Amino acid sequence: MNRFKVVLVVPNYRWTELDESAFWHITPYNLCLLAAMVRDLCEVQIIDAYAPDMAESEFVDVLQAAAPDLVGVTVMMDQCASAGHRTARLAKSLFPDTPLVMGGVYPTVNPDQVMTDPHVDYTVVGEGEYVFRDLVESLIGRRAMPDKGLSYRKGPAVVHTGRADFIEDLDALPLPAFELIDFERYTSMAPRRSVDGPVALPYARIVTSRGCPVDCVFCQVKRIMGRKFRPRSAESVLGEIGWLKERYAIRSVIFDDDNLFTDRRRARDIFQGMIDRGFDLPWKSTATAVFRLDEELLQLMRRSGCQYICIAIESGTQRVLKEIVGKPVDYTQAQRMVRLARSLGIYVAANFIVGFPTETWDEIRRTIRFAEELDVNYVKLFHAIPLRHTRLWELCEREGAFKKGFHQSEIRWNTGQIESDAFSSQDLTILRAYEWDRINFTDPEKRRQTAAMMNINEAELLAIRRKTLARVQSEMVPAATA
Repeated sequence: MNRFKVVLVVPNYRWTELDESAFWHITPYNLCLLAAMVRDLCEVQIIDAYAPDMAESEFVDVLQAAAPDLVGVTVMMDQCASAGHRTARLAKSLFPDTPLVMGGVYPTVNPDQVMTDPHVDYTVVGEGEYVFRDLVESLIGRRAMPDKGLSYRKGPAVVHTGRADFIEDLDALPLPAFELIDFERYTSMAPRRSVDGPVALPYARIVTSRGCPVDCVFCQVKRIMGRKFRPRSAESVLGEIGWLKERYAIRSVIFDDDNLFTDRRRARDIFQGMIDRGFDLPWKSTATAVFRLDEELLQLMRRSGCQYICIAIESGTQRVLKEIVGKPVDYTQAQRMVRLARSLGIYVAANFIVGFPTETWDEIRRTIRFAEELDVNYVKLFHAIPLRHTRLWELCEREGAFKKGFHQSEIRWNTGQIESDAFSSQDLTILRAYEWDRINFTDPEKRRQTAAMMNINEAELLAIRRKTLARVQSEMVPAATA
C-alpha cells in the first residue's frame, strides 16, 4: 500500500508580482519544519517554484508527477496572495479531488478572504506545526479534525475554528528536514545584492524566537505570533548552529528574527556560546532593537563574529515615533550605540519610514535630516505600508488616508498607498529614491564600505543606484503626462 503523500509548495511570486526586488531567494525553512513534523506519518515532497523561476507549465508537470494526496501552499505575506491563489487553481486543475491547504502569514491574517477561493479546502490560522500534523492525521483516518487553528469546508458552509494556540515550547520543535531540498543550493546563493546578504557562503538563517512585546503601528506580528515573547533556549539555538556547521559546512549566519536581544541574558549566552564552541562564524542581525543594546552586549557581539546590525529608528520626530509608531526609541541612546558599534567595526544600517497619516512635510524632512545626522553606514528609507489588521490600517481608515482607488491586493513595498494634504505617494517615491542615494553614496568611504558589505565592486554598486533611480523615473512618467 502506498503511503499518503503530501506535497508542500512555494509559489513562484513572479507569476503575478512584477517587482523582482520585493522577494528574496531564501531557504523554505517553514516547509522543511512542517515536513519534519509529519514525515513519520507520510511521504513528503517540497516543490519550490520560486527559486528556480519555474514557468507555470513546468510547475504543472512537476506537481503532476508528484501525484499528491494533499497539497500545501505557503503564502508568506499579503503581497504574495495572488500567486498563492494561482498556485491553488493550478493544483486543482490537475487534482480536483485532492485536498488543498493554505498556510502562512497571509492566510493567518485573512482566513475569510482565503476561503472565498473555491480551490482552497483548508486554511491554517496561526502557527501551523501542530495543526498541520493534526490535519494530516485526520486525513489518514487517525483522529478527528483539529478543533483549533483551521478553517475548512463542511458542505456549502465554511467552518472557522479560530486561531491555533501559540507554541510555548519552541525547543520541542524538530530540526527542519533540509534533506528534502537541495539545501546546499540555497546556502550557496546570495539573496540579491543587498547589505542584508550573507557575509560568506554557504550561509544559514536562524530564527531564535517568536512573538513581539512591542506593538509597532505597521506590524502584523501581533496578529501572527502574539505580543508574548517566546524564545528558544540558548542551547537550542547553539545546537542548530552547530548542526548546520557540521552537516552543511556553513560559513556565516544571519539572525532573522525581531527579538534576538529582548532577553539580554539569553543573547549573551548565545554569543558567548558561539565563542566557547569555536564556531568562528561571522554573522548579521537584520532586525536589531537598538533600545535593547548596551556597551557590554555590543562588545560581546563583536567578539562572537558580528559584522552587521540593522536598527529600526523609524522616525526622526518624537511626535510620530511616540504617537503613531509606538516604538520605545531614545534618540540619544541610539546615537551612542551607533557610535560604539561603528567604533567596534560593526557595519550599521538603519530603517526609517515616511508617509504616515497626519505626518507633516516638515516632519518628513526632519526624519531625513536625522537619518543623515545619525551617521550610520547605510540608511534604508521606506514608505509606510498599510497592512490589514494593523493599527496603521485602522489609522488610514480613520483619516481617509488611503490613496484614491487603493485596493489591498495592490500593496507593494516600493510604492506608497497613503496620501494626505501634506504629500502624495509620488512625492514620497521621489524623495525616498533621491535622498537614499544622496545620504548613502555621497561619501566615498561609505560607498566603499557598502560595496564591500554587498560583496560587489563600486562599479556594480553604481549600476544598482542607476537602476533604482531609473525605475523611479519611469514610474513617474505616466503620472507626469496624464
